[in-house]
Amino acid sequence: MSPIPSDAVSDPTTQAPWQPRRRAAALAMVALTASIFAPPTFAQAYPAKPVRIVIAFSAGGTTDILARSVAQKLGDQLKQPFVIDNKPGGGGNIGTEAVVRSAPDGYTLIVNSVGPIAVNQTLYKNLPYDPLKDLVPIVQIADVPNVLVVHPSVPASTFEEFVAYAKANPGKLNYGSTGTGTSSHLSSFMLSQRIGTETTHVPYKGANALNDLLSGRLQFMFATIPSVIQHIRAGKLRALAVSSNKPSRSLPGVPTVAEKGFPGFAAGSWFGFFAPKGTPESVIVLLNKSVNDVLPSLEEQMIREGADPVGGTAAQFGQFTQREYEKWKVIVRESGATPE
Repeated sequence: MSPIPSDAVSDPTTQAPWQPRRRAAALAMVALTASIFAPPTFAQAYPAKPVRIVIAFSAGGTTDILARSVAQKLGDQLKQPFVIDNKPGGGGNIGTEAVVRSAPDGYTLIVNSVGPIAVNQTLYKNLPYDPLKDLVPIVQIADVPNVLVVHPSVPASTFEEFVAYAKANPGKLNYGSTGTGTSSHLSSFMLSQRIGTETTHVPYKGANALNDLLSGRLQFMFATIPSVIQHIRAGKLRALAVSSNKPSRSLPGVPTVAEKGFPGFAAGSWFGFFAPKGTPESVIVLLNKSVNDVLPSLEEQMIREGADPVGGTAAQFGQFTQREYEKWKVIVRESGATPE
């Protein structure tokens, strides 16, 4: 075999057939090495398009109001729109299941509350998903205590006077709720049970219960603070106690049920972000940090509207939701509540 001419190496027209293959192999090895040692880019790229936030209730409710406030701040911080998608129905089950069945890519989230996460698994038989297993907790947004409100016609200006009046009139006081098995229903059931008297539950859908309370057709109700705070300030309803472990910053001066002789009484609403199971941990971490970053700028607004901002880690939120499920499971069974 004759030697390869020295000028053949630099002249592409005379290169031997093995040289392009050797160069291609070398380039492939460089690319492979770069891909192995390159840092992951998913978290850096996220979000690369709009993110959908499902709300399992109608527009204008507490869940919707809180979610929209946080979504706007998240969009400003992460430079992508966070778009609200209301999917009401089934006590929150329809919207929740839609998210459970969604792709776990970080682009479908849900802001959910105590009912669909901690109550409905006991209330509804054969629920086709497990909210504690099929959703990943991201971060708690807010704690929203229920407040015991009475119509001004009720002769009670304090919680103690209300208890005395209810015990003196068993079965004569009607209370409304936003539906059987909801937080407003179960809070009133718990109170009636603890004070040892009978009251009559009148379930409603949506805001109709509040309308009848304002008109005097109902005597009392446990309602979320955001839904009634304007009526309390206007003197149309009287706030007697809140259902949280500590006083609400939204209603200074209103005592807790617990401190008025019923220790351990805690029955309110809370709200937080969840994602479908399988969503990358990097996305969960990023969203948790982002929500915690924006909550301080919303604190004054939330308190004014009746919510106490919370924040915290995803692990803390997960532990909290598990405790809530264990608590409400017992209460739902004791109440005998069934879906309407």
